[in-house]
Amino acid sequence: MAFWNEEIETMPREGLEELQSKLLRELVADVYEKSTFYRERMDAAGVKPSDIESRADIVKLPFMYKSDLRDNYPDKLFMRPYEELVRVHVSSGTTGKPTVVGYTRDDLENWSESLARGMVSFGMGKGDMLENSHGYGLFTGGLGVHAAGEKIGVVMLPTSTGNTNRQIELMVDLPVTAIAGTPSYIFHIADVCEQRGVDIRKDTRLRKGIAGGEPWSESMRQKLQERTGIRVHNCYGASEMSGPMFLECSEQKGAHVWADLCLMEILDENDEPVEEGGRGQMVITMLKKRAFPLIRYKIGDISSITWEKCACGRTHPRLDRISGRTDDMLVVRGINVFPSQIEAVIGEMPFLSPFYHLTLDNVNYMDRLVVEAELAEDHLTEDMLKRSAMAKELDRRLKEVLNIRAEVKLVLPGTLKRFEGKGQRVTDNRTYE
Repeated sequence: MAFWNEEIETMPREGLEELQSKLLRELVADVYEKSTFYRERMDAAGVKPSDIESRADIVKLPFMYKSDLRDNYPDKLFMRPYEELVRVHVSSGTTGKPTVVGYTRDDLENWSESLARGMVSFGMGKGDMLENSHGYGLFTGGLGVHAAGEKIGVVMLPTSTGNTNRQIELMVDLPVTAIAGTPSYIFHIADVCEQRGVDIRKDTRLRKGIAGGEPWSESMRQKLQERTGIRVHNCYGASEMSGPMFLECSEQKGAHVWADLCLMEILDENDEPVEEGGRGQMVITMLKKRAFPLIRYKIGDISSITWEKCACGRTHPRLDRISGRTDDMLVVRGINVFPSQIEAVIGEMPFLSPFYHLTLDNVNYMDRLVVEAELAEDHLTEDMLKRSAMAKELDRRLKEVLNIRAEVKLVLPGTLKRFEGKGQRVTDNRTYE
């Protein structure tokens, strides 16, 4: 098993927790001195840097929220002057004001180090060519993956998003062995390959993949892998964390969260720690970020972590798949519904493609949830009895999982909109006037 930094990647838990304590003390002292935002927030909570002696003391520190990012737009959270920065990225701003993130040279180095370890953990390195289908620009995915790939000796093919036919042509003509992109866009590439008569297994050398930038289910991963022969590894990150940060190893049993870079808490609805392996809201502290620090940041994702040593030999905690978000939860007739639940059900259905759309409206003040799902090409049929049976099966399973009735619509392949970046899969038209 190859390692990028074996000493740190295999450090025993006790050593990693001691290191986290040291880094946390340094971080808190630094932000208290240099950040007006954190100093005022800590003073209001009655906390001084001297109160933080170990990682266990992190519970004394106040939380940071997404609203803090919006309220301090564009750069009031920066802790370094522009003269010390080397790059700025800006999020898409789909939930309000965009997030502007500054980077020092050390911040960029730690970001690429994190992804480099992850890439090597599933066999990437010299001899690979990576077709990077993430956008290059304000979105963090393209440049983040690019820098890590070059660091470990991968030949980078910076295709960026869009021009799918060109991407497939290069995939066929060049010795491309790996691809990176959002799950929905990689699925779209697979669709277009089939339409063009390109067999990814036979006509390309593509066998490895990195998918991130949007949540997706394990059943979706299995469907994509069976269809293409690409072994796809999940990636977790966010622009405020730096960008894509943590990757699954060859075991595909959770993304390794490097404990020397991030201290991750999982809390319940009362902000109390859950038992190890329990699900809850993720709270993130980036231990080495200095231009745009994050301390106890409630990112809004729901998951679990385990410190159990991975079969790959790495000792850092592993993050399970995101099962939902506290800020994209839909309340439908009093029931909490996460789009990820619906995606997981769709992924179970062999007769459906991975593309779907949810529409919410209300009729006579009663919420209605419409689930549009595309039929898979190989299950397209004019037999109305078969189509009715497929719709009933999806309807039955959704009701089991969601505990509410949804209106199911099966649509033709290629009907629903494709996205090159993050998919926008929910339209909420409800009004209560």
